Parts: sequence; C-alpha cells; structure tokens
Amino acid sequence: MLRLFKVAPDKTALVVGLIAVFLIFRRLWPTWALPAVLAGAFAVLAMRGQLALPAGTGLFGHLEPVAPVVDWKAAVSLGFPLFLVTLAAQNLPGLVVLQSAGYPPPANRLILSTGVASLLIAPFGGHGVNLAAITAAICTGPDAHSDPARRWIVGVIYGGLYLVVALFAAPLAGLFIAMPPAVLAAVTGLALIAPLTGALQTMMTEIGSREAAVLTFAATASSLTLFGVGSAFWGLVVGFAALAAMRWIRPSA
Repeated sequence: MLRLFKVAPDKTALVVGLIAVFLIFRRLWPTWALPAVLAGAFAVLAMRGQLALPAGTGLFGHLEPVAPVVDWKAAVSLGFPLFLVTLAAQNLPGLVVLQSAGYPPPANRLILSTGVASLLIAPFGGHGVNLAAITAAICTGPDAHSDPARRWIVGVIYGGLYLVVALFAAPLAGLFIAMPPAVLAAVTGLALIAPLTGALQTMMTEIGSREAAVLTFAATASSLTLFGVGSAFWGLVVGFAALAAMRWIRPSA
C-alpha cells in the first residue's frame, strides 16, 4: 500500500484524483468506493490511449494445470503463513458467523472439504479455498432475506456471479496486467485501505497483546528475508516469540 504514495511525486494528479474519488464515495456510497476508483482509473487510461489488452488475450479464460514443485522456502515463507491467515481470518470467523446466524456448522466436515478442494484445484491456481467470512456474513444476515430458511438463495446468487466473473477472468486480468505500474500501485493501494483498517483495529483490540501485534506487523511489512525465507514467516516468528515472552515472563513486583 505504501507504493500508493511512492508513485505520487511522478503521478501527482492521478494519485490525488483517485484518493479524492475513494474518499468521496467511501463517505457517501461506501459499497461503490472501489468500483468508482477502478472506473476512474480506466477512464484516465482510456483518455491517454493506454487501455489495451495484452496480445493474444481471449474473451474467455481456460484452465491450464501447472505441475507442483516442492520448494521448502516457498512452503515456509508463503504456504505456512497463508495457511494460518486463512484459518484465522476466514475459516474460524466463517464458522462464528454461521453459528451466530443460527446455522450450526459441521466444522470438521467444512474444514476437511475446503482443504480437499484446495488440494484438487491448486494445480489450476485455485488454492486457498475457504469459508469466506465476509460473504458468509452477507448471505446469512437479515438483509439477505427476512426468512432465515430462504437466505441460502443469496449464497447461490453469489456463487453464480463468481462463476460469471471467472468466465471472463482472462480479459479482466489482462486489463490489470496492461496497466502502467503507477496506476496499478495507486489502485491496489486504495483497495488495501479497508482491509488494513480492519486488521489494525482488530490487532489493537486486545490490550495485552498489542506489542506482539505491532512487532508482527512491523516485521512482516519490513520485507525481511533470512535464509531465503520471506518476511511473512518471520513476522509470525516474531509475533509468537513476543506473545510467549509476555505470557511466560512475570513482571517484577
């Protein structure tokens, strides 16, 4: 997200304009803030004649399997942190959302089924299948339907929309790939504001673990690399070490 401001000196008007669009829509129509930013970015690129798909991009995407390769560095620096993040930020909150909405979830079967689905779809780029806590909250709330027994319809609608987006994944991805780096940095930086805000709010909730949370965030954001292992793993190491020290070391009287 820091790249949003790193590109500001060279693309001041663009960055300021997109930030203004984001803030205005975030205040008046929060749901449409990011679509408005995307529309603004694409409009600017169209006026500059920079809106084009990479050569050979078709209308529809296609599945192309990639043979897995065992890389312990990738497994430690990416796989393990992503597993923990998916478990703690999606699966567990998803179970809580379902339970709170009055739909007792079979936790063992759900975690097993998402894990098997991840294993089968991973060669096609669909790793990390999870319970999607945000989507679950939308589909199980009273806004979905006044009758709890009919809220499943919204889930089916969401699934259908996801399939439509997946069908046209190739041109959509091509548009982002063809974006100038500065525009892409601005768009992705603004897209990360809401998740980062929620994450910061969550990590500051527990007073007793704030220092550990801040250390984890700082280590992860530092781009630290040791022994070929990335900062996501070392952030977890620092966080767990800080938590252990705070819980095991008793303060002096």
